[in-house]
Parts: sequence; structure tokens; C-alpha cells
Amino acid sequence: MKVLVVEDERKLGQFIRKGLEEAAYTVKLVADCKTARDALCESEFDVIILDLGLPDGSGLDLLREWRETRFPNHILILSARGSVDDRIKGLNLGADDYLSKPFSFEELLARVRSLGRRHARQRTTVLQHGNLKMDLVGREVTLNSKAIYLTQREYALLEIFLQNVGRVLTRTQIAEKIWDCHFDMETNLIDVYVRKLRAKIGTESNSPITTVRGVGYTMT
Repeated sequence: MKVLVVEDERKLGQFIRKGLEEAAYTVKLVADCKTARDALCESEFDVIILDLGLPDGSGLDLLREWRETRFPNHILILSARGSVDDRIKGLNLGADDYLSKPFSFEELLARVRSLGRRHARQRTTVLQHGNLKMDLVGREVTLNSKAIYLTQREYALLEIFLQNVGRVLTRTQIAEKIWDCHFDMETNLIDVYVRKLRAKIGTESNSPITTVRGVGYTMT
């Protein structure tokens, strides 16, 4: 699951990103309204954690803008503005949840998981290809009904393949979805992760993930 964190306090933002990544989420951290808008144009996110006091505008204005355009993503406001009036205003503008600073990371994680479950109920909750099955809610992957362990990146990589069975995915597309960056064609990072994933869901010679030479990969 992908989370966008909009937080201008550098140390706090990095703390949230590190904690969520350790909980197996893919996280992009931005520090202002403009970069948040750009991030949403470039990629899709399941949950957004939104600070209100941003250097180039108000998080509430950003929230209002998103909801006026029927932006569907679940939004958790994380703000030092903890009064009842502030919470009511944020929720009335369309926030799904509101957490005041300072906060317990465990509570933040629980709320993100709750919003993630809501998002999962709005889409397919189980992805399956042959004997390979991925439960997006329980975050469990099974092969021939036996659970297999995947790292955060391997899980995200498999999810992309299962969502695009039969479609060729370029290395750039994979890099942008998982690493939130443009891929340096001279590196073999994605090839390494694909090789690791193949070893867990099959073999190099007998795998549903096929190399399209010079382009990328496809799941068939």
C-alpha cells in the first residue's frame, strides 16, 4: 500500500516515513502543497497523511481543493491544531480522520491501517494468478495455499505484476511506482528484485514473470 506524507517538519516527516516503511508500506514524503499536487499527478496513493501548516499554503485549502474535484483518496490530517473546532473543520472539509500532534506512532499506524482497510474494501481485496494469491487486506501472499514471506519491495513489486497481468511493464514504470523515482537505466536494481521475487514464487526458468528483453517484464 502506498502512503503520501505531506509534512514540512523534516525530522518528523522522516520519522513517519521510516516507521511506515518498517511496517511494509511504500512511502513518499513531500514538504509543501506544490510538491503534494505534483506527487498526486504522477502516482496513485492509498492514504494521505496531511499536515495543515505548510510553507506555501494551508493543508485545509489543499484538502478543500481535492474534495471539490471529487478526489477519492483517504486523508488523515496530522496537525498541531488540536482544538475541537479545528478537528470539526477538517472533517467537514472531507478528511477521513484527524490526529493531533504530539502523537503515538502506534496510534498513527493503527489509523493508517484502518484507512487502508476502507480503501481495500473499495477495490479488489484479493489478487490471484494461478496458484499465487495475494490478500491485500491481510497483506499475505500464498503459493499453492502455503504462505511465503516477501520483503516490502518484493510485495510491492508482486502487487504491480498481479494488477497488470499480461501487460508489459517497463523498468521506468516499475521504478516510478515502487521507488517514486525515475529509473537509471545503467542500474540493475529492479532486475535484482525481480530475480529474488522469481525465486520465491517459482524458478528462474519456470516463473510467471517473463523478461521482455530491452523493455521490462510481464506476468503471463
